[in-house]
Amino acid sequence: MGRGGETWLMLVVLVLATTCEAQLSPTFYNITCPKALSTIRKVISREVFKERRMAASLLRLHFHDALFSPTIQSEKYARNNANSVRGFDVIDKIKAAVEKTCPGVVSCADILAVAARDATVLTGGPSWKVKLGRRDSTTAYKNIVDIDLPAFNDSLPVIISLSRRKDLAQERWVYSNNSNMIDAGYAFARQRDCPLTSSPYTDNKKLANLDYVTPFSFDNNYFKNLILKKGLLESDQALYNGGSTDSIVLEYSANTTIFRSDFASAMIKMGDILPLNGSAG
Repeated sequence: MGRGGETWLMLVVLVLATTCEAQLSPTFYNITCPKALSTIRKVISREVFKERRMAASLLRLHFHDALFSPTIQSEKYARNNANSVRGFDVIDKIKAAVEKTCPGVVSCADILAVAARDATVLTGGPSWKVKLGRRDSTTAYKNIVDIDLPAFNDSLPVIISLSRRKDLAQERWVYSNNSNMIDAGYAFARQRDCPLTSSPYTDNKKLANLDYVTPFSFDNNYFKNLILKKGLLESDQALYNGGSTDSIVLEYSANTTIFRSDFASAMIKMGDILPLNGSAG
């Protein structure tokens, strides 16, 4: 789906992560805002129909729910997020629609969680029950993100170590002095699609399909590409380079059913990581 490795890299680190169960419930808004989920789904359907790659962008935003504050130093501006995350305008549209239906009830954190699920389903991926009841944070942690967000050229041990502390993923291009793991022809083609002087996130005229097989669908081609040494990032290809995650890549490349099931389970686990609820936030 979408921009190469961001989605599937996050999946693998999530499978390895430690989570914290919170007091959340899929029925949290059944009484206070019964139209919340249908309202979110309607906006996402419209936006993904207009730009199908937006689905992957919305999925990533679920991992960054302190990006959306106009009054604090947002994580949007962390070093490893700069010119990378996108889809803020869609979240703004969803928030406006939900506020019109139920003013002051549904948190942005919950909107991001539901948006990730609905965007995945719209591109052919699995569904899951989203636990709701998160409160929005009153602050952000840009400096921590600068330290804890994996870099595009991190090794597998570093990725696993970071993912066990903070379930975050990173995206960069196929430009590096240490990209010998990646197929040379593939790297050249991706560099040609996305010149180093441009950003496909900030200049819509230069958008490129970095997932070259099925850029607009949720499937397991990412893992098949890794076996062919065609991971978009070094941190992608590190997942299949003679390390401990090779067996995961092989299993997911061969068995779509297992991959889809594990992905849904991983998203639920990720949503349970230290959310604010009750009187917090």
